Amino acid sequence: MDFNSLSKEQQVMVAMRKTLANIIKDTTPEPGMIHPLSKDSVEDIKACFALIAARERELMEEMGVENKARPHFVDEQKSADVVTFHKPTK
Repeated sequence: MDFNSLSKEQQVMVAMRKTLANIIKDTTPEPGMIHPLSKDSVEDIKACFALIAARERELMEEMGVENKARPHFVDEQKSADVVTFHKPTK
């Protein structure tokens, strides 16, 4: 879906999710260093992500769209492999 084709509420959800993700990226310290955010702030951000995800899910259900996208690990084994067939030459 194109960002501009989303409802205003969906656009707000996307913007909030991206902003929170960027805040996390910008404030994540190097290993061994103390995190600049308090534990309460981290928990509040997690709660915001949960609320955003829940509302996005509700909006998709209201639109009759089923979201089959699921997170995966980069080293996760694929459930299927794409095989390319080439037309034989004569």
